Amino acid sequence: MDPITLEGPRLTLRPWRAEDDAPLFAINGDPDSMRHFPAVMTRAESDAWAARMRGHFAEHGWGFWVAEERTSGSFAGVVGLLTIPWQARFTPAVEIGWRIAPTHLRKGYAEEAARLSLAFGFGRLALPEIVAFTLPGNEPSWRLMEKLGMHADGRFDHPRLGTDHPMREHLLYRIAREDWVASRFG
Repeated sequence: MDPITLEGPRLTLRPWRAEDDAPLFAINGDPDSMRHFPAVMTRAESDAWAARMRGHFAEHGWGFWVAEERTSGSFAGVVGLLTIPWQARFTPAVEIGWRIAPTHLRKGYAEEAARLSLAFGFGRLALPEIVAFTLPGNEPSWRLMEKLGMHADGRFDHPRLGTDHPMREHLLYRIAREDWVASRFG
């Protein structure tokens, strides 16, 4: 599948470019932006994460898109869909997620881009369900999941974090295609 680009009122969700690595690192290397993740990333770790996102695009034609402001062309963050590569009670699954640049927070960009991603996932991909997860303390994230129409489905221990890691416990949210359709057209 050729890489997909999505257009919203204020954002373009586009495939990755090499010049996206530096603004991505501005998020991944920022302690405040990464406070709900296990660790701040080094530049090499951030670049490796971007390479995995590019690899997902190469394989599927979609993934975590670069969210770019349409008027300025500035890097607003990364938002999109990703196949989950690890095992849990709800996998195999496709997740929706977001990381917004500090300078672009509280502008509604995560919501706009997430709605574009859900429409693509349930429309063109015809996915039966999309999941999301976050730490219990990441209220802005789980509030957005609820605003998107996702429903809480308990907690799970993230399998990539050690048994005594303080961030191991995550909240799981889900939305089924039929619920998304009903919320838009019901």
